[in-house]
Order: sequence, then structure tokens, then C-alpha cells
Amino acid sequence: MTEPSPTAGPAELSTTGSELPPNNLCVGPHGLRPFWGLLLYLAILVTPVMLFVVASHLAGQKALPDGHETAPLTMAIGEWLQFGFVFFATWIMSRIEGRSVFDYGLAHTPRRLQWLLIGAFLGLIFQSLLIAILWSTHHLVFGGLLLHGFSVLRYGLFWAITFLGVGFFEEFLFRGYLQFGLARCLADLVRYFSPNNLQAEAIGFWGAAVLISFGFGFVHGLNPGESPIGLLCAGAAGLMFAFSLWRTGSLWWAIGLHAAWDWAQSFLFGVADSGSVSAHRLLSTHPVGPAWLSGGTTGPEGSIFVLPVMIVITLVAALTLPRTRKSFLAHSTHEETHLMPEVNSAEG
Repeated sequence: MTEPSPTAGPAELSTTGSELPPNNLCVGPHGLRPFWGLLLYLAILVTPVMLFVVASHLAGQKALPDGHETAPLTMAIGEWLQFGFVFFATWIMSRIEGRSVFDYGLAHTPRRLQWLLIGAFLGLIFQSLLIAILWSTHHLVFGGLLLHGFSVLRYGLFWAITFLGVGFFEEFLFRGYLQFGLARCLADLVRYFSPNNLQAEAIGFWGAAVLISFGFGFVHGLNPGESPIGLLCAGAAGLMFAFSLWRTGSLWWAIGLHAAWDWAQSFLFGVADSGSVSAHRLLSTHPVGPAWLSGGTTGPEGSIFVLPVMIVITLVAALTLPRTRKSFLAHSTHEETHLMPEVNSAEG
């Protein structure tokens, strides 16, 4: 007879003989083990998405010089197509695991639109604050309007759709199933060495968040014109977005902030984003002074001033985001409350 695992729940401990649930290298009492689920997800995802991302970045570096202009339609198609690939891979895993595809960060909460808009408002405000700091310290110069009349609304809407696609794709790629699966793997590892550790979920989540944020920064390093400060900014942003996921259990706030930050940066103020300048932008701007202060050809995200701005955003998130997260170890079919006993009493 198979011995029950140290972390087995009451239902698992009460079964005997042939009634024992599956418990082997690949399958546990609640389905496919997290490690194999994560590997399967990556196998499904890596060919259509990762190769597309790397190829597009490499092609851009070879064909276009630093400071090239990116068209909204071309970028929008690429971003939304990549999000579709990630959503499809996640849907396959949700079928295998018996969950909803929306359980991995896109929860159908009543406040999802509210948090999307709040995040967008904060992204717009804090990008404007960063631009104001650069302008007031004479590290950014405005060159005038590039669009007039109906073109402002037209291209403003085009770029809004594009950067909403950026927000959905990048957040769901890095903090959807990837964050979910890696966090469960690390939590299982903690419980293996310390079966009674009630902090296994937190350790797993933040361990995964740190590793994925490094990956987030690495992917940004493929952008032409990226700088060390810009890579640090991307990693810090990854942790900030992970914090919002930890607090709310969803990515809606992060998607809104991510999209509006990029929209204000690339369209509204017309500054560079990782060396790329958007075509049909509203304003013309030019960096002035040392790159580590002005951001140089990287854009404002290459300036040291971006770090205190991100700290303030994180403080605002800590003060305003509700503690509505449910345990990512809990399953809609199998109530895994034995893995996180405090969830029912503390978070509901």
C-alpha cells in the first residue's frame, strides 16, 4: 500500500487500499503534478510564441536602426496575435487541470473593469510625472505637436488598442500560467523539505516572481537601444505587477497600468521606448544630457529617475489594492485547504 504523503489532506489520509487517489511521479491526488504541468505548458507555448518574439526582435535589430519608428497597425497585429497564442496554451492547461482559463490571472471579478481603469489612470499619471521630472531638470525638451485635428483622436485610439494588446500579452505571458505553475512547483519544493511550513505558498509565489522578473528584464534586453537602467526598470516593474497579482489575485490592475504607461510614453509624449520611437505620435521630444539621467535613446525608462517613481507606484498599490487574493493552491473541484489552512479564516 502506498504511504500517504506528509502534506496529505484529511480525505487523502482516510482512503485505503484500492481507494487511494493516484500518487506517482507524474500524477498526484489532484491531477497532473505542477512540475509536469509547467513543462507541458512551456512545450505548447515555446514554438509559436517565443520563436515569434525572438525572431521579430532580431529582425527589427537587423533591419532598423536605433530610433526607428514603429507603426501602430503592425505592432497591434503582433501583440494581439501573441496574446492569442498564450491564451490558447493556457486554455489547454485549464482543460487538463479542470479549471477555468480565467483562473490564471484574468478572473471574472465584478471589479475587473474598475481595476483595469484604475491601473490605466495610475499609468497615465505616473508616466506624466516622470516626464515632468525630466523636463523640469532640463533633461527633456519638447519640440512641438506632430498631429492636429482628427488625427490626434485617430492615432490616439490606434495606439490605445495596440498598447492594450501589449498589456494583455506581456502580463498574461509572464504572470499568467507561468507564474501560477512555477509558484506551485516552488511551493511543493518547500513543503518537501519542510512539510509543515505554512509559508510555502508565499515563498513559492515570490520565488517565482523574482525569477520571472529577471526573465521579463531579459526579454526587454532584446529590444534595440535598451540600457542597463532600462533592464533594471523592467525587472522592478515585473515585481510591482506581481505584487498586484498577490494582493488581488488578478492581472487587471497590472494590465491597465502597463498599457497606459506605454501609451503615454510612446504616443502622448512621443519619447523613445527601449530605443523605439512610435510613428504618428502626438508630441516631438528630445533627451538632453547624460543618458543615465535623461534616458538617452532608450527613453525615460533608461533614466535613473524612473526608479523612485516606481517605488511611489508600489506604495500606492500597497495602500489601495484590496486583499482579495485566494490561494493559488486551491482548486475549484478539489478544495486543497490542507495546503493553506489559514486561507479560509484570513482571506475567504
